[in-house]
Amino acid sequence: MRVPPGSEGEVAAARAVDVAGSPGVSREQGDGPSLRVLHVSSGNLYGGVETLLRTLALSQKERTGGAEHAFALCFEGRMAQELRSAGAAVNLLAPAKVSRPWRVWRARRALMSLLQCERFDAVVCHAAWPQALFGPVVRTAGVPLLFFQHDVLTGAHWVERWARVTPPDLALCNSRYTAGTLRSVYPRTPWRVLHPPVRDGGAAPGASERASLRGELGALAEDVVLIHVGRMQEGKGQRLFLEALGRLRQVSGWKAWLVGGSQRPEESAYEEGLKAQAVSLGLGDRVHFLGQRAEVPRLMRAADVYCQPNTGLEAFGLTFVEALQAGLPIVTTALGGPVEIVDASCGVLVPPEAEALARALRGLIEDASARKTLGSRGPDRARALSSPQVFLEALEDAVRSVAREPTA
Repeated sequence: MRVPPGSEGEVAAARAVDVAGSPGVSREQGDGPSLRVLHVSSGNLYGGVETLLRTLALSQKERTGGAEHAFALCFEGRMAQELRSAGAAVNLLAPAKVSRPWRVWRARRALMSLLQCERFDAVVCHAAWPQALFGPVVRTAGVPLLFFQHDVLTGAHWVERWARVTPPDLALCNSRYTAGTLRSVYPRTPWRVLHPPVRDGGAAPGASERASLRGELGALAEDVVLIHVGRMQEGKGQRLFLEALGRLRQVSGWKAWLVGGSQRPEESAYEEGLKAQAVSLGLGDRVHFLGQRAEVPRLMRAADVYCQPNTGLEAFGLTFVEALQAGLPIVTTALGGPVEIVDASCGVLVPPEAEALARALRGLIEDASARKTLGSRGPDRARALSSPQVFLEALEDAVRSVAREPTA
C-alpha cells in the first residue's frame, strides 16, 4: 500500500532527526562541502548493506576532501551506533512498519523535513524497501534519487512492485550479475556497476597469536582450518558445506569453523538444524559453530581455506573479498555475483553438488603448495575489485551525473 507523505505543515512539526557529529548545512548556507549525499536504509538488521554503509563512513572519515555522506535510518541499533562511532551524521526518522501505516507516515514526514531543512545533492536508497517507502518523498522534495541495488531482483515480490512506482534517476548495481536483473523492476533506468568497498582487515596475527586463537577454537597448529562466514540462511550454503565435510570424515588433519549468527526466528531454526546435521554426520568434534563475531578478518587470518558454497544466487559477496584480503584460497559454487570475485587465479569454482565440493576441499587440504599459490594472489585481486577510495570516487561521479545543479 502506497502511503503519501504528509502536508508541509505536518512535515515541519514532525521532524525527528538525531545527528551525530557536525550539524548539517541548511539550504540558506552557502558554505560547506561541495557535494552532500544522504544514504537511506532501514537499520534494523546487519548484513552486506550495513557493512557497506559502515565502510563508507569510515573511508569518508579518513579521506581528505570529497563529498560529505550522511545517513538516515528508520531504526536505532547496531548500524546507527557504528555510524556514529565512525563520526558520521546519523538522522533517525521513525521505526517504519508497512503493516502500521501511521509509522510510515511519521518516517516519511521526518525525511521530508530533513530534505527541506538541509541541502543534499542526491539521496541514495539502499535496497527495494527504502526505495518503496521513501522514493516518493525524495521525488516530492525535488532531490535527485539513486537506487543502490544490493539484491537480485525478480519483480515478483510485493516490495519490488511497490518500489517500481518510483523509478530512480540512476541505479547503482553491486555486480554485473545484479545489473542483469534490474530490468525486472526498472527496465528503462540507466545503471552503473559499483562493486562494494571492503576495508583492509589489517596485519596478519603473529605466529604465537595465531596458534593461541586456533587453540581456543579447537584447531591444532598442523590442522587445515576451513572457514565459512555468513548469516544463517539456506542460500549461504552451510548445509551443502556440511554434506561435503561428511564425505571427508576419513581425511585427517582438518577442522571447520562456521561463523555467523541468527537475526530472525527462521534463522535460529536453521542454525539448530545445521548443528543436528553436523552431529548426525559424525562431525561434532571437527565442526565448530562460532556464532556472531566482530573479529571476522582476524578469524580469517587464522584459517587456511575459505569455503562458502552458495546454493542461492548471491548478489555479490563481501566475505569473499575479505577472504581474498586475508590471503585465503576460496572454494565456492559457480553461481551469481561471486563468479565476478573468484576465478582460477585465487580459488576453485564448483557446481552446487556435495561430491564436487568435497573433491575441491580435499585437494586443498592435502596440497599446501596449492593453498599458498592461490592465497598469495588474493590481496591484489581484492584491491582491484573493492578499493574504498575507488568506490568513493565512482559514487561521487555517479551523483554528479544526476545532480540538478553543477557543483563546484
